Amino acid sequence: MTQLELAREGNISPQMEIVAQHEGIDVELVRQGVANGTIVVPANRRHQNLIPCGIGKGLTTKVNANIGTSSDLSSIDTELEKLRAAIDAGTDAVMDLSTGGDISAVRRAVINASSVPVGTVPVYQAGIKAITQRGAIVKMTVDDLFASIEDHINDGVDFLTMHCGVTQATVDRLRKQGRVTDVVSRGGAFLIGWMLHNDRENPLYEYYDRLLEIAEEADVTLSLGDGLRPGSLADASDHAQIEELLTIGELVQRARQAGVQAMVEGPGHLPLDQIEANVVMEKSICKGAPFYVLGPLVTDIAAGYDHITSAIGGAIAAAAGTDFLCYVTPAEHLSLPDAEDVREGVIASRIAAHAGDIVKGVKGARERDREMSLARKRLDWEEQIRLALDPKQARRIHGERASAGAACSMCGEFCAMELMEKYLGVSAPKGL
Repeated sequence: MTQLELAREGNISPQMEIVAQHEGIDVELVRQGVANGTIVVPANRRHQNLIPCGIGKGLTTKVNANIGTSSDLSSIDTELEKLRAAIDAGTDAVMDLSTGGDISAVRRAVINASSVPVGTVPVYQAGIKAITQRGAIVKMTVDDLFASIEDHINDGVDFLTMHCGVTQATVDRLRKQGRVTDVVSRGGAFLIGWMLHNDRENPLYEYYDRLLEIAEEADVTLSLGDGLRPGSLADASDHAQIEELLTIGELVQRARQAGVQAMVEGPGHLPLDQIEANVVMEKSICKGAPFYVLGPLVTDIAAGYDHITSAIGGAIAAAAGTDFLCYVTPAEHLSLPDAEDVREGVIASRIAAHAGDIVKGVKGARERDREMSLARKRLDWEEQIRLALDPKQARRIHGERASAGAACSMCGEFCAMELMEKYLGVSAPKGL
């Protein structure tokens, strides 16, 4: 039985127990969330060394790191280095988006080495295989696509991005309205090209029941992908994006009926004033399904700093109810990220996630900030480093630029904390 099926029958799985312990909440709250579809626990039965995490309502906002090869750069060792960097920086999940080299070998190496849930996009490999064997993506067969899905599941992938909401009606809407950046999703582009060339419906939509049957057997979570997510502010919240979301809302219901866990992917590039509305809309249309957003990026002109633009958008999205943030690295729009880009992207998204958790009232979030403030008042550097989201970075900076006294080198002997303790005679309490 799947996590969803177990939860509906009132049963608590070992995975739910682990999630509850990690979150510091009653396991019954986790079970209820899984049962009604507002929480997912991506945990393929074949992923042997997985430490499960929960994604959804009432839980801490989670962060995903994208890694993977490209047609220009393909090294298993490099991807494993990125995986280690992501996990060391505190990511909650990774996605292997490989499109170059031995894609299957990379995926298996990542799954075997990863203790966090792993996601993939099987249509990438199916399309690339069609190029190799038949000369073009548009010559991919339906069986090619489903064979790729089964391969990924059999290898132990925990969640799959499936662009099931890209339908003929959605594409027609896209063509009529026009866009500045058209389609920026690789999976969406693969499928739209195939649909237009073959004059057929999206096989992931047409044969959705087949997909559900495969996913249910291994308890794989579907991440219903946003093939028409906006790739620029000019295209944000347009008709094509909303049409796809409406279809996804129906598919979430069908997944739940089949006992398959499902979450929903979202934009993308959004101006600040549209982020909350997008979150509210998804939660309404998709009946509370966990929302997984890329960023969102709040401006198009920060090349080299898009981990910052996405953290700004991610904080607002998380505060509004988004459950899962897909990081963006400084290399976004410019190149394949390296391990250092991965680390920076994870930390930026974790900052955004925590800022959102404070607003959402997630257990322990605000308390951690209070503990940090008290440690600063006491000039307790070890405690400040322990509480930091990136302790290694905090220790490095403080250690390299240490002051001769107890204060930091910013203020030195004119430290406001020391002066106030001296003249007010009030020390910070030792605890909460």
